[in-house]
Amino acid sequence: MQPLRSLAELVPSLLTSLGLAGLANPLALEPAPRVCLLLVDGLGWELLEANRPAAPFLNAMAGEPLSAGFPATTAASLSSLATGLPPGEHGLVGYTMALPGYDRAFNALTWSLYGLGPRVELLDEIEPETMQPLKTLAERAAAAGLPIHHLGPAFHAGSGLTRAIGRGERFHAADSLEAITEMAIRLLGAPHAFVYAYHPRLDTAGHVSGVRSQAWRDELTVVDRAVRLLAEQLPPATLLVVTGDHGMVDLRPSERLDLADHPELASGVRLLAGEARARYVRTVAGATADVLTTWRSVIGDRMWIWGREEAIATGIFGPRVTERARERIGDVVAAAYARVGIVQRDVDPAQARLNGHHGSLTPAEQLVPLLRYRT
Repeated sequence: MQPLRSLAELVPSLLTSLGLAGLANPLALEPAPRVCLLLVDGLGWELLEANRPAAPFLNAMAGEPLSAGFPATTAASLSSLATGLPPGEHGLVGYTMALPGYDRAFNALTWSLYGLGPRVELLDEIEPETMQPLKTLAERAAAAGLPIHHLGPAFHAGSGLTRAIGRGERFHAADSLEAITEMAIRLLGAPHAFVYAYHPRLDTAGHVSGVRSQAWRDELTVVDRAVRLLAEQLPPATLLVVTGDHGMVDLRPSERLDLADHPELASGVRLLAGEARARYVRTVAGATADVLTTWRSVIGDRMWIWGREEAIATGIFGPRVTERARERIGDVVAAAYARVGIVQRDVDPAQARLNGHHGSLTPAEQLVPLLRYRT
């Protein structure tokens, strides 16, 4: 059986299919003068297969799974997509990260301090171009005369994450699937074009209502119909690709372990980063060994528990981990393999109440679709 290809290999393959020299095409995508890539946040391969009646068009597209990478979360996956590199190299290793000099975690999606407390914007203190300094694939494409048009929510324009990973793109505000379709069709009228669109609402439905809910299935059907309508209007010789950034699993309230209710897990912990199913634990000075032992004893039957160097040695962050990325990984790393998550209601009460979660290494979270449709 062939090893799974990764989400990080998608854009290099698409650019190669468009004729850009100097990149690999590990996904063996066919040549095409026009490419439309739609990333649906929260669209997991296993979820798509389990909900065929809700998404007949998507399930009829030629498809195979890709691996999102660890952690299976939006900030890391979009960075892998944008750079063609795994998290160990691009360095955006989580939804939240512990950074030196701050007593609260850094939220990579909002570019601010995470959790309860005053809203502290960090765009002036943490320069996105320094946080992720590597050249993006869009910059390489633009230098070769092939701009990547990025369609996404208006509030993404000029955001910290967009500045970190969207350099070189031409951003267009598109706050709905209808707007994405209208704008994509117009941009794809050019002889050669690459349109990349991002849609967030399926992920929101999963987090709030759970992926086993009717609300989630209804949103999947909305996406399915929109993709069908988009495909019907594409100009000839266009390659349409649909993918996701991670899957998702539901956790019952009893499966969300709150650190406030487990003082043994809180002992020696200075700060929790990551997210419920993919935790980075920052320990107080000298406490790492004790925290590692305790977490393995208490939840090692439901989560993989590693020290930082052990986690890096497993290869989950990719074959190479830079010093920049290494300092953002916790002293202890905890990745769930059973139905469990570690939450903190006194830090993020909203997350503690969520039904849908992701981030870890299970197939339900890791596998995302690579769906293709050629006009």
